Amino acid sequence: METPVHQHGATVQRHGADAEPHHRSPATTALPVAAAALFGLWTVFVDRTSGSSLGHAWLLGLIAALVSGALGLALVRVQSSMITEVRALAYGALFGTAMGYLYSIAHASGPSILESVRMGLVLGAVMFAVSLYVFRTHRTREPHGQHRPRGSHRAHRPRTTH
Repeated sequence: METPVHQHGATVQRHGADAEPHHRSPATTALPVAAAALFGLWTVFVDRTSGSSLGHAWLLGLIAALVSGALGLALVRVQSSMITEVRALAYGALFGTAMGYLYSIAHASGPSILESVRMGLVLGAVMFAVSLYVFRTHRTREPHGQHRPRGSHRAHRPRTTH
């Protein structure tokens, strides 16, 4: 029974009698669940091809799917309260961590921890940049709306003649 109120790009929940119920679209849960399932299957494939047993690969894939799914659902749930830059950073961190983890299990001998962290940081930075670009160019699709509605800066600027 909360209605979002926009402040500085983040959404603040308003309580009261005039608050409308908050509905989530099915895509807000379906996309993280589907991504988690694909990540789990990818983990199974990577772990199996690196020499692990089939049972170990499936157990690792199930754990990876559950953890990434829970983190993805949590991120989708709280993203409307984040400003654009923080939200892009959160998506970059989740993606970078997942890719660094996959990189660490990709080789039977195992890359060094530093290589996995470096790969996770690079791919997380790429995801941050892509997310920031998408969030900034598709502002009307953002959960919390536009930071600065287009055209509003012209309406409030005083005209001066030189």
